[in-house]
Amino acid sequence: MTLIPGITIRSATADDVAAIQLLGDTSFGMRGEPTHRELRARLFPIEEAIVAVDDGRVVGHARSTRMTLTVPGERTVDACGIAGVGVAPTHRRRGILRAMYTEQHRRTEAAGLALTIFTASQGAIYGRFGYGPTIRENAVSIDRRFVEFLRSAPDPGGVVLSTIADAGEPVRAIYDRWRRLVPGAQERPEVRWQMELSDPPAFRDGGTDLFAFLHPDGYALYRYHHREHGMAAVVTDMRAVTSEANIALWRALLGLELCSHVEAAISDNDPLPYLLTDLRLVRTKARYDALWLRLMDVPTALTARSYLRDLDIVLAVRDPFRNAGGTFALTVRDGIAECIPTTRPPDFELGIDVLAAMYLGAYPARVFAAANRLQAKDSMQLHALDEAFGAERDAVLGWFF
Repeated sequence: MTLIPGITIRSATADDVAAIQLLGDTSFGMRGEPTHRELRARLFPIEEAIVAVDDGRVVGHARSTRMTLTVPGERTVDACGIAGVGVAPTHRRRGILRAMYTEQHRRTEAAGLALTIFTASQGAIYGRFGYGPTIRENAVSIDRRFVEFLRSAPDPGGVVLSTIADAGEPVRAIYDRWRRLVPGAQERPEVRWQMELSDPPAFRDGGTDLFAFLHPDGYALYRYHHREHGMAAVVTDMRAVTSEANIALWRALLGLELCSHVEAAISDNDPLPYLLTDLRLVRTKARYDALWLRLMDVPTALTARSYLRDLDIVLAVRDPFRNAGGTFALTVRDGIAECIPTTRPPDFELGIDVLAAMYLGAYPARVFAAANRLQAKDSMQLHALDEAFGAERDAVLGWFF
């Protein structure tokens, strides 16, 4: 397929692997180990990838795979997960990314998938393709030398030490229980577990190999890093099915006496700061988007999740990239939605990227209204929309891809 003069957009083949690796290494500034490359190739099959070719050279690449994503209401939706998107620095500003995305989204629509998701390395590119950031993470550092838990804070216990080898089976089972409850979490394929638990040096960023804490309803994987202020325990993967497990794991992590700090990523409403006598000890070092999402089919996507209050509204959705926009009547009763095209006048006007940001409950409608990215006719309806699109649990990314 030729969408740009001189550039061919086509499916990748095994003959393209070396060129794709070179482009990926150049685009992301890192080289993967052979074992990691092999596992990643199994996670994202080469036949599902798209390449842009100029005179026989691969100058653009995007890979994809089908993922199962949890959405509000403890429901799951099949989605297209895109990764490894890159354009050669020699071929910038020629429309190659748009051409690859045009073909990728055509395939996703043909497959009947209602959502597309990815983890983005840049934040200014993807809004024009109808994507919005839909999960937030907070990178925190806790000076554990001064930590004291409130007397009212529970001490559930139940945490044990484990080797990574022994932790593999229980961690897999706990994660699967957890991801079924949490918006934004994906089913984690076995090959992804192998990538994480094999713990290649490329994943360590100069730290030690992994250590593990296990609880019947949760786990924490972490490694040690030398920092200027002393030793830090850096949590790489922590999942808790229950609040008791979450508290118990934090008590264990903050009991690592030879560490001056514990570093982790938490959601907006993690209770950790409110368990401590000094909540300022949980210092936010960065706040960033963890997942981007696009609705490929608005009615299918909106009826796939549940809602926190009744609605009877009309949404006028703008799609700058594909044809998923339109005017839709959204009716919610007892959390269950119906959504159909309509000719009724809209109560709200918004971009499909804004709807994507709201989809998992992390980004409230009122913020977009204040920024004039969502136009509402009635403040009471805006309040209802804001409340309905919330979620019982914070959206959390299951695994980075």
